Amino acid sequence: MNKKVYEQLQEVVYQETLANGLKVNIVPKEGFEKTYALFTTHYGSIDNEFVPIGLETFTHVPDGVAHFLEHKMFEKEDGDVFNKFSKLGASANAFTSFTRTSYLFSTTSHVYESLELLLNFVQEPYFTEQTVEKEKGIIAQEIKMYQDNPDWQVSFEVLRNLFPTHPLHIDIAGTVESIQDITPQDLYMCYDTFYHPSNMTLLVIGNIDPEMTMEFIRENQAQKDFIAMPQVRRRYPIENSEAIISKSKLLLDVARPKVMVGARYFGWLPQEPEKYRQFEFAAQFGLELLFGNTSRHYNEWYQQQLIDESFTYSFNLERDLCYFVIGGDTNNPELLSSQIEALLLSLPAKDLTADRLELLKRKYIGKLMNQMNSLEAVAHHFDDDNNGVLIYDLPTLISQITIEDVRQTLSRIIDPVSFTKVFVEPKR
Repeated sequence: MNKKVYEQLQEVVYQETLANGLKVNIVPKEGFEKTYALFTTHYGSIDNEFVPIGLETFTHVPDGVAHFLEHKMFEKEDGDVFNKFSKLGASANAFTSFTRTSYLFSTTSHVYESLELLLNFVQEPYFTEQTVEKEKGIIAQEIKMYQDNPDWQVSFEVLRNLFPTHPLHIDIAGTVESIQDITPQDLYMCYDTFYHPSNMTLLVIGNIDPEMTMEFIRENQAQKDFIAMPQVRRRYPIENSEAIISKSKLLLDVARPKVMVGARYFGWLPQEPEKYRQFEFAAQFGLELLFGNTSRHYNEWYQQQLIDESFTYSFNLERDLCYFVIGGDTNNPELLSSQIEALLLSLPAKDLTADRLELLKRKYIGKLMNQMNSLEAVAHHFDDDNNGVLIYDLPTLISQITIEDVRQTLSRIIDPVSFTKVFVEPKR
Protein backbone atom coordinates (compact mmCIF):
# COMPACT_ATOMS: atom_id res chain seq x y z
CA MET A 1 0.00 0.00 0.00
CA ASN A 2 1.46 3.34 -1.08
CA LYS A 3 1.37 6.18 1.44
CA LYS A 4 1.31 9.75 0.13
CA VAL A 5 1.96 12.36 2.83
CA TYR A 6 1.07 16.06 2.55
CA GLU A 7 2.95 17.49 5.53
CA GLN A 8 1.84 21.12 5.20
CA LEU A 9 -1.81 20.10 4.94
CA GLN A 10 -1.46 17.36 7.57
CA GLU A 11 -3.18 14.90 5.24
CA VAL A 12 -2.29 11.35 4.21
CA VAL A 13 -3.64 9.29 1.31
CA TYR A 14 -3.19 5.53 1.12
CA GLN A 15 -3.38 4.02 -2.35
CA GLU A 16 -3.30 0.52 -3.76
CA THR A 17 -4.23 -1.18 -7.03
CA LEU A 18 -5.63 -4.61 -6.24
CA ALA A 19 -4.90 -7.80 -8.19
CA ASN A 20 -8.20 -7.41 -10.09
CA GLY A 21 -7.29 -3.86 -11.15
CA LEU A 22 -9.46 -1.92 -8.69
CA LYS A 23 -7.80 1.36 -7.63
CA VAL A 24 -8.40 2.05 -3.94
CA ASN A 25 -7.85 5.36 -2.13
CA ILE A 26 -8.19 5.62 1.65
CA VAL A 27 -8.10 8.97 3.44
CA PRO A 28 -8.12 8.77 7.26
CA LYS A 29 -9.69 11.84 8.92
CA GLU A 30 -9.11 11.74 12.65
CA GLY A 31 -11.77 13.50 14.69
CA PHE A 32 -14.56 13.08 12.12
CA GLU A 33 -17.68 11.12 13.08
CA LYS A 34 -18.84 10.39 9.55
CA THR A 35 -17.39 8.00 6.96
CA TYR A 36 -18.02 8.50 3.26
CA ALA A 37 -17.37 6.00 0.44
CA LEU A 38 -17.54 6.51 -3.31
CA PHE A 39 -17.40 3.62 -5.81
CA THR A 40 -16.97 4.87 -9.38
CA THR A 41 -16.85 3.33 -12.83
CA HIS A 42 -15.38 5.38 -15.65
CA TYR A 43 -18.47 4.93 -17.75
CA GLY A 44 -20.94 7.67 -18.60
CA SER A 45 -23.62 8.78 -21.00
CA ILE A 46 -21.23 9.50 -23.89
CA ASP A 47 -20.00 5.88 -23.95
CA ASN A 48 -22.66 4.54 -26.31
CA GLU A 49 -20.31 3.06 -28.93
CA PHE A 50 -17.70 0.53 -27.81
CA VAL A 51 -16.34 -3.01 -28.23
CA PRO A 52 -18.18 -5.24 -25.70
CA ILE A 53 -16.15 -7.63 -23.61
CA GLY A 54 -15.61 -10.89 -25.50
CA LEU A 55 -16.27 -9.34 -28.94
CA GLU A 56 -14.06 -7.76 -31.60
CA THR A 57 -16.37 -5.28 -33.31
CA PHE A 58 -17.96 -2.03 -32.16
CA THR A 59 -21.59 -1.95 -31.10
CA HIS A 60 -23.96 0.95 -30.45
CA VAL A 61 -26.42 1.01 -27.55
CA PRO A 62 -29.43 3.29 -27.01
CA ASP A 63 -28.82 6.70 -25.47
CA GLY A 64 -29.34 6.72 -21.71
CA VAL A 65 -28.09 3.20 -20.89
CA ALA A 66 -25.48 4.34 -18.34
CA HIS A 67 -28.08 6.30 -16.36
CA PHE A 68 -30.65 3.52 -16.72
CA LEU A 69 -28.10 1.02 -15.43
CA GLU A 70 -27.39 3.21 -12.40
CA HIS A 71 -31.10 3.16 -11.51
CA LYS A 72 -31.45 -0.61 -11.89
CA MET A 73 -28.37 -1.47 -9.81
CA PHE A 74 -30.31 -0.68 -6.62
CA GLU A 75 -33.08 -3.20 -7.35
CA LYS A 76 -32.17 -6.78 -6.47
CA GLU A 77 -34.04 -10.07 -6.35
CA ASP A 78 -34.15 -9.92 -2.53
CA GLY A 79 -35.28 -6.30 -2.27
CA ASP A 80 -34.29 -2.65 -2.56
CA VAL A 81 -30.69 -1.75 -1.68
CA PHE A 82 -31.69 1.65 -0.28
CA ASN A 83 -33.67 -0.13 2.44
CA LYS A 84 -30.64 -2.24 3.34
CA PHE A 85 -28.50 0.87 3.78
CA SER A 86 -31.24 2.49 5.88
CA LYS A 87 -31.30 -0.50 8.24
CA LEU A 88 -27.57 0.04 8.77
CA GLY A 89 -28.13 3.71 9.54
CA ALA A 90 -26.42 4.75 6.31
CA SER A 91 -27.55 7.12 3.56
CA ALA A 92 -26.92 5.93 -0.01
CA ASN A 93 -27.11 7.60 -3.40
CA ALA A 94 -25.76 7.46 -6.96
CA PHE A 95 -25.30 9.70 -9.98
CA THR A 96 -24.35 9.50 -13.64
CA SER A 97 -22.39 12.12 -15.58
CA PHE A 98 -21.13 12.31 -19.15
CA THR A 99 -18.09 10.19 -18.26
CA ARG A 100 -18.69 8.49 -14.89
CA THR A 101 -21.21 6.61 -12.77
CA SER A 102 -20.75 6.71 -8.99
CA TYR A 103 -22.37 4.91 -6.06
CA LEU A 104 -21.91 6.22 -2.54
CA PHE A 105 -22.90 6.07 1.10
CA SER A 106 -22.28 8.11 4.24
CA THR A 107 -22.64 6.81 7.77
CA THR A 108 -21.61 7.32 11.37
CA SER A 109 -21.89 3.63 12.31
CA HIS A 110 -21.67 0.13 10.80
CA VAL A 111 -18.92 1.32 8.45
CA TYR A 112 -17.66 -2.10 7.35
CA GLU A 113 -21.16 -3.52 6.92
CA SER A 114 -22.04 -0.53 4.72
CA LEU A 115 -18.79 -0.84 2.77
CA GLU A 116 -19.45 -4.53 2.18
CA LEU A 117 -22.96 -3.72 0.98
CA LEU A 118 -21.63 -1.06 -1.41
CA LEU A 119 -19.03 -3.38 -2.93
CA ASN A 120 -21.41 -6.32 -3.21
CA PHE A 121 -24.46 -4.64 -4.69
CA VAL A 122 -22.42 -2.79 -7.33
CA GLN A 123 -20.64 -6.01 -8.27
CA GLU A 124 -23.78 -8.20 -8.42
CA PRO A 125 -26.07 -7.09 -11.28
CA TYR A 126 -29.68 -8.24 -11.49
CA PHE A 127 -31.97 -7.25 -14.37
CA THR A 128 -35.21 -8.76 -15.66
CA GLU A 129 -37.61 -7.90 -18.47
CA GLN A 130 -40.27 -6.93 -15.95
CA THR A 131 -38.12 -4.59 -13.85
CA VAL A 132 -36.58 -2.96 -16.93
CA GLU A 133 -40.00 -2.23 -18.45
CA LYS A 134 -41.19 -0.77 -15.15
CA GLU A 135 -38.18 1.55 -14.95
CA LYS A 136 -38.79 3.01 -18.41
CA GLY A 137 -41.87 4.84 -17.21
CA ILE A 138 -40.05 6.22 -14.17
CA ILE A 139 -37.09 7.52 -16.16
CA ALA A 140 -39.36 8.91 -18.88
CA GLN A 141 -41.01 11.10 -16.24
CA GLU A 142 -37.60 12.24 -15.03
CA ILE A 143 -36.61 13.20 -18.59
CA LYS A 144 -39.83 15.17 -19.10
CA MET A 145 -39.29 17.00 -15.82
CA TYR A 146 -35.89 18.27 -16.97
CA GLN A 147 -37.32 19.21 -20.36
CA ASP A 148 -39.58 21.65 -18.53
CA ASN A 149 -36.55 23.44 -17.10
CA PRO A 150 -35.53 26.36 -19.38
CA ASP A 151 -31.93 26.48 -18.12
CA TRP A 152 -31.55 22.75 -18.79
CA GLN A 153 -32.91 23.17 -22.31
CA VAL A 154 -30.58 26.09 -23.04
CA SER A 155 -27.54 24.17 -21.75
CA PHE A 156 -28.20 21.26 -24.07
CA GLU A 157 -29.02 23.56 -27.00
CA VAL A 158 -25.51 25.00 -26.64
CA LEU A 159 -24.09 21.48 -26.58
CA ARG A 160 -26.14 20.52 -29.65
CA ASN A 161 -24.59 23.43 -31.52
CA LEU A 162 -21.03 22.71 -30.37
CA PHE A 163 -21.21 18.88 -30.54
CA PRO A 164 -23.80 18.21 -33.27
CA THR A 165 -22.98 14.52 -33.79
CA HIS A 166 -21.13 13.74 -30.55
CA PRO A 167 -23.21 12.08 -27.77
CA LEU A 168 -22.22 14.89 -25.38
CA HIS A 169 -25.18 16.87 -26.74
CA ILE A 170 -27.68 14.20 -25.62
CA ASP A 171 -29.33 14.34 -22.20
CA ILE A 172 -27.51 12.06 -19.75
CA ALA A 173 -30.77 10.19 -19.15
CA GLY A 174 -31.33 9.74 -22.91
CA THR A 175 -34.63 10.56 -24.55
CA VAL A 176 -38.12 9.24 -23.93
CA GLU A 177 -37.82 7.42 -27.26
CA SER A 178 -34.29 6.01 -26.81
CA ILE A 179 -34.91 4.41 -23.42
CA GLN A 180 -37.81 2.41 -24.87
CA ASP A 181 -35.21 0.38 -26.82
CA ILE A 182 -33.15 -0.57 -23.74
CA THR A 183 -33.21 -4.29 -22.91
CA PRO A 184 -31.80 -6.38 -20.03
CA GLN A 185 -29.27 -7.71 -22.54
CA ASP A 186 -28.05 -4.13 -23.19
CA LEU A 187 -27.65 -3.56 -19.47
CA TYR A 188 -25.70 -6.78 -18.91
CA MET A 189 -23.47 -6.08 -21.92
CA CYS A 190 -22.62 -2.57 -20.69
CA TYR A 191 -22.22 -3.78 -17.14
CA ASP A 192 -19.83 -6.57 -18.11
CA THR A 193 -17.76 -4.18 -20.23
CA PHE A 194 -17.53 -1.13 -17.99
CA TYR A 195 -18.05 -2.39 -14.43
CA HIS A 196 -14.89 -4.47 -14.35
CA PRO A 197 -12.70 -3.50 -11.33
CA SER A 198 -9.91 -2.40 -13.66
CA ASN A 199 -12.20 0.39 -14.90
CA MET A 200 -13.24 1.45 -11.40
CA THR A 201 -11.99 3.36 -8.37
CA LEU A 202 -13.00 3.20 -4.72
CA LEU A 203 -12.51 5.96 -2.17
CA VAL A 204 -13.15 5.62 1.56
CA ILE A 205 -12.68 8.72 3.74
CA GLY A 206 -13.39 9.24 7.43
CA ASN A 207 -12.27 8.27 10.91
CA ILE A 208 -11.04 4.85 9.84
CA ASP A 209 -7.97 2.69 10.23
CA PRO A 210 -6.32 2.58 6.76
CA GLU A 211 -4.66 -0.82 7.23
CA MET A 212 -7.82 -2.50 8.51
CA THR A 213 -9.95 -0.88 5.82
CA MET A 214 -7.61 -1.88 2.99
CA GLU A 215 -7.42 -5.44 4.30
CA PHE A 216 -11.22 -5.58 4.47
CA ILE A 217 -11.45 -4.46 0.83
CA ARG A 218 -8.77 -6.92 -0.27
CA GLU A 219 -10.62 -9.83 1.36
CA ASN A 220 -13.93 -8.79 -0.16
CA GLN A 221 -12.47 -8.59 -3.67
CA ALA A 222 -10.48 -11.82 -3.30
CA GLN A 223 -13.75 -13.74 -2.84
CA LYS A 224 -14.95 -12.71 -6.32
CA ASP A 225 -13.87 -13.95 -9.73
CA PHE A 226 -13.17 -11.48 -12.53
CA ILE A 227 -11.81 -12.47 -15.90
CA ALA A 228 -8.79 -10.62 -17.27
CA MET A 229 -10.06 -7.47 -18.95
CA PRO A 230 -8.37 -5.58 -21.80
CA GLN A 231 -8.65 -1.81 -21.89
CA VAL A 232 -12.11 -0.71 -23.00
CA ARG A 233 -12.23 0.45 -26.62
CA ARG A 234 -14.63 3.37 -27.13
CA ARG A 235 -15.42 5.32 -30.29
CA TYR A 236 -16.78 8.83 -30.78
CA PRO A 237 -17.67 10.84 -33.90
CA ILE A 238 -14.83 12.94 -35.32
CA GLU A 239 -15.85 16.59 -35.55
CA ASN A 240 -14.17 19.89 -36.42
CA SER A 241 -15.10 23.56 -36.28
CA GLU A 242 -16.94 23.34 -39.61
CA ALA A 243 -19.59 21.18 -37.95
CA ILE A 244 -20.46 23.80 -35.32
CA ILE A 245 -23.88 25.44 -35.65
CA SER A 246 -23.17 29.16 -35.29
CA LYS A 247 -26.59 30.32 -34.13
CA SER A 248 -29.96 29.02 -32.95
CA LYS A 249 -33.10 30.31 -31.24
CA LEU A 250 -35.46 28.83 -28.65
CA LEU A 251 -38.95 29.91 -27.61
CA LEU A 252 -39.39 29.01 -23.95
CA ASP A 253 -41.50 29.82 -20.91
CA VAL A 254 -39.15 32.46 -19.52
CA ALA A 255 -39.82 35.94 -18.19
CA ARG A 256 -36.92 37.65 -20.00
CA PRO A 257 -34.85 36.97 -23.11
CA LYS A 258 -31.55 35.17 -22.67
CA VAL A 259 -28.41 34.65 -24.71
CA MET A 260 -25.60 32.12 -24.23
CA VAL A 261 -22.33 32.33 -26.15
CA GLY A 262 -20.42 29.07 -26.38
CA ALA A 263 -17.12 28.01 -27.92
CA ARG A 264 -15.38 24.70 -28.41
CA TYR A 265 -11.64 24.03 -28.44
CA PHE A 266 -10.25 21.33 -30.77
CA GLY A 267 -6.53 21.87 -30.28
CA TRP A 268 -3.60 20.53 -28.30
CA LEU A 269 -4.00 19.66 -24.63
CA PRO A 270 -1.18 18.85 -22.18
CA GLN A 271 -0.59 15.14 -21.65
CA GLU A 272 1.08 15.39 -18.22
CA PRO A 273 -1.62 15.20 -15.50
CA GLU A 274 -0.29 18.22 -13.58
CA LYS A 275 -0.02 20.38 -16.71
CA TYR A 276 -3.49 19.23 -17.79
CA ARG A 277 -5.01 20.47 -14.53
CA GLN A 278 -3.04 23.72 -14.71
CA PHE A 279 -4.37 24.27 -18.23
CA GLU A 280 -7.89 23.81 -16.86
CA PHE A 281 -7.35 26.25 -14.00
CA ALA A 282 -5.63 28.81 -16.24
CA ALA A 283 -8.67 28.86 -18.53
CA GLN A 284 -11.07 29.15 -15.57
CA PHE A 285 -9.04 31.99 -14.08
CA GLY A 286 -8.90 33.82 -17.41
CA LEU A 287 -12.67 33.68 -17.85
CA GLU A 288 -13.21 34.86 -14.28
CA LEU A 289 -10.84 37.79 -14.75
CA LEU A 290 -12.84 38.81 -17.82
CA PHE A 291 -16.39 37.94 -16.79
CA GLY A 292 -16.45 37.34 -13.01
CA ASN A 293 -18.57 39.54 -10.76
CA THR A 294 -15.49 41.52 -9.69
CA SER A 295 -14.49 42.35 -13.27
CA ARG A 296 -14.98 45.82 -14.70
CA HIS A 297 -17.06 44.49 -17.60
CA TYR A 298 -19.47 42.68 -15.32
CA ASN A 299 -19.99 45.85 -13.28
CA GLU A 300 -20.35 48.07 -16.36
CA TRP A 301 -22.91 45.74 -17.92
CA TYR A 302 -24.73 45.41 -14.61
CA GLN A 303 -24.91 49.20 -14.17
CA GLN A 304 -26.23 49.50 -17.73
CA GLN A 305 -28.85 46.84 -16.86
CA LEU A 306 -27.55 44.74 -19.73
CA ILE A 307 -27.13 41.79 -17.35
CA ASP A 308 -28.41 40.70 -13.93
CA GLU A 309 -27.47 38.09 -11.30
CA SER A 310 -28.22 35.29 -13.79
CA PHE A 311 -25.09 36.13 -15.79
CA THR A 312 -22.66 33.23 -15.60
CA TYR A 313 -19.71 31.55 -17.27
CA SER A 314 -18.25 28.05 -17.15
CA PHE A 315 -15.24 26.22 -18.53
CA ASN A 316 -15.55 22.47 -19.07
CA LEU A 317 -12.78 19.97 -19.77
CA GLU A 318 -13.69 16.28 -19.64
CA ARG A 319 -12.00 13.44 -21.51
CA ASP A 320 -10.36 16.01 -23.78
CA LEU A 321 -13.75 17.56 -24.66
CA CYS A 322 -13.13 21.24 -24.10
CA TYR A 323 -15.69 24.07 -24.27
CA PHE A 324 -16.90 27.14 -22.41
CA VAL A 325 -20.24 28.97 -22.13
CA ILE A 326 -21.00 32.58 -21.13
CA GLY A 327 -24.26 34.51 -20.85
CA GLY A 328 -27.53 35.06 -19.02
CA ASP A 329 -30.81 36.95 -18.98
CA THR A 330 -30.80 40.28 -20.80
CA ASN A 331 -33.14 42.78 -22.45
CA ASN A 332 -30.75 43.12 -25.38
CA PRO A 333 -29.44 39.67 -26.40
CA GLU A 334 -27.76 40.88 -29.60
CA LEU A 335 -25.82 43.61 -27.83
CA LEU A 336 -24.73 41.33 -24.96
CA SER A 337 -23.57 38.57 -27.31
CA SER A 338 -21.54 41.02 -29.39
CA GLN A 339 -19.97 42.49 -26.24
CA ILE A 340 -19.01 39.02 -25.00
CA GLU A 341 -17.46 38.08 -28.34
CA ALA A 342 -15.57 41.37 -28.59
CA LEU A 343 -14.11 40.90 -25.12
CA LEU A 344 -13.04 37.33 -25.89
CA LEU A 345 -11.31 38.38 -29.10
CA SER A 346 -9.54 41.43 -27.64
CA LEU A 347 -8.37 40.05 -24.26
CA PRO A 348 -7.62 43.50 -22.79
CA ALA A 349 -4.31 43.63 -20.92
CA LYS A 350 -5.81 45.84 -18.21
CA ASP A 351 -8.10 42.95 -17.20
CA LEU A 352 -5.47 40.20 -17.31
CA THR A 353 -3.03 41.46 -14.69
CA ALA A 354 -0.72 39.61 -12.32
CA ASP A 355 -2.15 41.41 -9.28
CA ARG A 356 -5.73 40.39 -10.03
CA LEU A 357 -4.63 36.82 -10.78
CA GLU A 358 -2.86 36.56 -7.41
CA LEU A 359 -6.03 37.61 -5.59
CA LEU A 360 -8.01 35.07 -7.59
CA LYS A 361 -5.54 32.27 -6.88
CA ARG A 362 -5.70 33.01 -3.15
CA LYS A 363 -9.48 32.86 -3.28
CA TYR A 364 -9.43 29.48 -5.04
CA ILE A 365 -6.82 28.03 -2.70
CA GLY A 366 -8.80 29.26 0.30
CA LYS A 367 -11.92 27.63 -1.09
CA LEU A 368 -10.03 24.36 -1.58
CA MET A 369 -8.72 24.48 1.99
CA ASN A 370 -12.29 24.84 3.26
CA GLN A 371 -13.42 21.94 1.08
CA MET A 372 -10.78 19.73 2.66
CA ASN A 373 -12.89 19.82 5.83
CA SER A 374 -15.82 18.28 3.94
CA LEU A 375 -15.66 14.53 3.34
CA GLU A 376 -18.08 14.86 0.41
CA ALA A 377 -16.06 17.63 -1.25
CA VAL A 378 -12.81 15.69 -0.94
CA ALA A 379 -14.46 12.54 -2.27
CA HIS A 380 -15.89 14.23 -5.34
CA HIS A 381 -12.54 15.79 -6.19
CA PHE A 382 -11.17 12.24 -6.21
CA ASP A 383 -14.04 11.26 -8.50
CA ASP A 384 -12.78 13.56 -11.24
CA ASP A 385 -10.77 12.05 -14.08
CA ASN A 386 -7.70 13.46 -12.38
CA ASN A 387 -5.12 10.93 -13.61
CA GLY A 388 -3.46 10.84 -10.22
CA VAL A 389 -3.74 14.55 -9.35
CA LEU A 390 -5.49 14.75 -5.98
CA ILE A 391 -7.24 17.65 -4.24
CA TYR A 392 -4.23 17.97 -1.94
CA ASP A 393 -1.99 18.59 -4.96
CA LEU A 394 -4.09 21.47 -6.26
CA PRO A 395 -2.92 24.36 -4.01
CA THR A 396 0.67 23.87 -5.21
CA LEU A 397 -0.37 23.54 -8.87
CA ILE A 398 -2.54 26.65 -8.67
CA SER A 399 0.16 28.73 -7.00
CA GLN A 400 2.51 28.02 -9.95
CA ILE A 401 0.15 29.47 -12.60
CA THR A 402 1.32 32.82 -14.00
CA ILE A 403 -0.55 35.56 -15.81
CA GLU A 404 1.35 34.57 -18.95
CA ASP A 405 -0.04 31.04 -18.58
CA VAL A 406 -3.53 32.54 -18.43
CA ARG A 407 -3.02 34.73 -21.50
CA GLN A 408 -1.55 31.88 -23.54
CA THR A 409 -4.34 29.49 -22.54
CA LEU A 410 -7.08 31.99 -23.43
CA SER A 411 -5.41 32.78 -26.76
CA ARG A 412 -5.29 29.07 -27.50
CA ILE A 413 -8.92 28.19 -26.69
CA ILE A 414 -10.56 31.26 -28.26
CA ASP A 415 -11.27 30.91 -31.97
CA PRO A 416 -14.19 32.82 -33.57
CA VAL A 417 -14.93 29.98 -36.02
CA SER A 418 -15.79 27.76 -33.04
CA PHE A 419 -18.34 30.17 -31.52
CA THR A 420 -22.05 29.54 -31.22
CA LYS A 421 -24.89 31.72 -29.94
CA VAL A 422 -28.20 30.55 -28.50
CA PHE A 423 -30.95 33.17 -28.24
CA VAL A 424 -33.93 32.52 -25.99
CA GLU A 425 -37.17 34.45 -26.39
CA PRO A 426 -40.25 34.27 -24.16
CA LYS A 427 -43.18 32.38 -25.66
CA ARG A 428 -45.61 35.04 -24.53
